[in-house]
Amino acid sequence: MARLKDKYLALKPEIQKELDIKNVMEIPGLEKVVISVGAGFAMKDNKLIKNIEDTITTIAGQKASTVIAKKSVAGFKVREGMPVGVRVTLRGENMYNFLDRLISIALPRVKDFRGVPRNGFDGRGNYNFGLQEQLIFPEVSYDSIMQIHGMNITVVTTADSDKAGMVLLEKLGMPFTKGSN
Repeated sequence: MARLKDKYLALKPEIQKELDIKNVMEIPGLEKVVISVGAGFAMKDNKLIKNIEDTITTIAGQKASTVIAKKSVAGFKVREGMPVGVRVTLRGENMYNFLDRLISIALPRVKDFRGVPRNGFDGRGNYNFGLQEQLIFPEVSYDSIMQIHGMNITVVTTADSDKAGMVLLEKLGMPFTKGSN
């Protein structure tokens, strides 16, 4: 089931050696994965928000929740209480299962895929990147979606630096672009 978790456990000594870590408790690991969709385009359409929520729930394998605006912003025509997005936080088995499907099935289905950008790290070992559409996941049926939308994926690690986070994700099979991008 959780092939990626088993792979991580097998690679821990290799990661420790590469990062020159003395204490085994300092070896970086995965903490959580957050999938979010900014759905400002669908603020007034509750059916579309529900459809996005259902799609993200299907992709993640866990119930997604609608994000509600906390305050009004006139420039964006947003009022307090309006739905502005959908998100889900994955931990444990669900996190490993999602990342395994993302790396081995979904990303290779992206047309002209050259890898995910290397510059998505935040300085603390966490990685962010975006996907253009939800149709790269095989569990999403084209007939069941109302509108094509992208999503942001944040991989939160226990790494303390971008280098440690990069090593961890590379060892787990994250297909980064070639070169120093």
